[in-house]
Amino acid sequence: MQANIYVYMKFIKYAVSLLNKVYQPIKDNASFFFFMYLIGILVSYAELPANNPDAAVYSNLWLELFLDLYVICIILTLFSLKIRRWIRAFLYIIAYCTSLTDLFCWVKFQSTLNPSMLLLVGETDEREASEFFSSYFTSDLIFSSVGLLLLVMLIHILTTFLKKVKLPPAISYKVTVAKQIINHSHHILGGVCLVFLGWAIESSAHNKKEMVQMFSLDTIGSVEHELTTADCAQFYLPVYRLAFSIFSNELASQQVDRLIEAKDKMSVDSCSFKSPNIVLIIGESYGKLHSQQYGYFMPTTPRQIKREKSGLLVPFSDVVAPWNLTSFVFKNVFSLHVVGEKGEWCDYPLFPSLFRKAGYHVTFITNQFLPKAKQAVYDFSGGFFLNHPELSAAMFDSRNQQLYRFDRGLLDDYDKNQQQYNTDHNLIIFHLLGQHVKYNQRFPSDRRHFKAEDYEKKRADLDGKQRNVLADYDNAVLYNDSIVDAIISRFEDKEAIIIYMPDHGEECYEGNRGFICRNHSAAIDYDLAHYEFEIPFWIFCSYKYAAKHPDIYKEIIGAKNRRFMTDALPHMLLYLAGIHTKDYHAEYNILSPQYNEMRPRILKNTTDYDKLTRPSEKHLLPKQKSISKEKTACKVAAGHRERN
Repeated sequence: MQANIYVYMKFIKYAVSLLNKVYQPIKDNASFFFFMYLIGILVSYAELPANNPDAAVYSNLWLELFLDLYVICIILTLFSLKIRRWIRAFLYIIAYCTSLTDLFCWVKFQSTLNPSMLLLVGETDEREASEFFSSYFTSDLIFSSVGLLLLVMLIHILTTFLKKVKLPPAISYKVTVAKQIINHSHHILGGVCLVFLGWAIESSAHNKKEMVQMFSLDTIGSVEHELTTADCAQFYLPVYRLAFSIFSNELASQQVDRLIEAKDKMSVDSCSFKSPNIVLIIGESYGKLHSQQYGYFMPTTPRQIKREKSGLLVPFSDVVAPWNLTSFVFKNVFSLHVVGEKGEWCDYPLFPSLFRKAGYHVTFITNQFLPKAKQAVYDFSGGFFLNHPELSAAMFDSRNQQLYRFDRGLLDDYDKNQQQYNTDHNLIIFHLLGQHVKYNQRFPSDRRHFKAEDYEKKRADLDGKQRNVLADYDNAVLYNDSIVDAIISRFEDKEAIIIYMPDHGEECYEGNRGFICRNHSAAIDYDLAHYEFEIPFWIFCSYKYAAKHPDIYKEIIGAKNRRFMTDALPHMLLYLAGIHTKDYHAEYNILSPQYNEMRPRILKNTTDYDKLTRPSEKHLLPKQKSISKEKTACKVAAGHRERN
């Protein structure tokens, strides 16, 4: 009996000792743990959007923050007290500085630390920095969450120094009693820590794995794509967001270096200036299934149809985008690289720089890719090379300096600020906001034409809320129709050729999928490709242009049913300009007799679009059926010629 009691007591003593050791890292770094935990929680809750009642902090915030700080406390205990104090001081500086910066960004820009902000800081000179400080560092910060964090920091400093201050006897006695109670409760606190530690490890393992995976990626594009997955890493602390921003900028800078190298190596042999005015319009989030031009049941493109009937606007029937992400499309479309070639997009020249080197005046007017503090990673990934000072100077003679609520603002900007700089030979690129998600914000309220009730019969499968969203999307398409028509009108009296293409398609409750926007991480089947990669694409020739270049006009009509992917667009543009360079390849130019129509159209570098299993023809729209029959006849004829 005594032996059993002895074993039991020995076990209890061992368990208590173990629990004491579990609590020891926090005990040795109590002030550090408390204040770092406090500011982590404070910043997370302070950065909840005030206008969104459904907004919530990271679901695993409390547990994962506990785990992170506990691990740091364990590491701190490995050092002597003297060294530990210096390490803690260093960690305090990092934590408070990043948290204050993060909160400042939130208060002033409604955005936390991100790669774009870091990029802007790196490109800010002394004068700009001075203006920034005078504009944004105002007294109202004291009464915001920034001021609250400063108060916490002040209390932290005071409590550190108060340890050395002799307290009144009454207070000193109470503090002593409290310490004794805590000292006799270490094993209990250790038990609590052990429970929370196990819980935190289990709940945080996935996010830590995703963080490691994120920081192991080797391109900014792959980082962006990873962020589109549903279970991507959550950088829930300012210091993590800073680390991610530094990492993203480093990846971007590597690609910038390669782009600069490609720029320095590019050459133009000659230029005939075949087309005096080339206008490229890049739309946004526009699937061809919502184009009246391609058989949609709503009158969404009346102006483009009218111009098509004139014979000057030629729609292409079989065009896909290489990606369903704007940033990826921009890299593919601006680079002379095409999918399937060796190397990456950043190893090849950007087509505007070739135009500029050839002697064209190049204008870029965008309603998305301007550097600003509140940019998401997607904007950073798509725009970093366009906004890099050296690359931008090599590509563009002029560009807009502000964004607009609606795309109409781009036209006004062109009229007021850009048009006057045109020369005899111009490349003008309009990049629209188009039908980007939040469809009801993409057109003025007085331009609302379609209503939910218009779809009650045609889309009886949708509820009222869904039909409202669908109506908003179609209104955005109709507004886009007016914008591209207005662009055409500015050049129709000139010798000009205009190319229109959206970056990618868009889903808006297509079929029975019950989905809007794009499914970035899903495997590509035909339905996804059909809705998110198939796009409208047309070329407009002014009357003067068609009359002076009947051969090109004929080539355009002859190419309208060819298979095409927009990564090859620069090669057609170089041909239209008459730019002769080693980087041009006729097999990628859809207007050329040497065009390789059988080149695989690889979507997202993974899936051959033309090998996807198609539905039966009965599911196609009437106009698509006629196109399908026409293409089948062409293929049969081609096969007959080959056999002969």
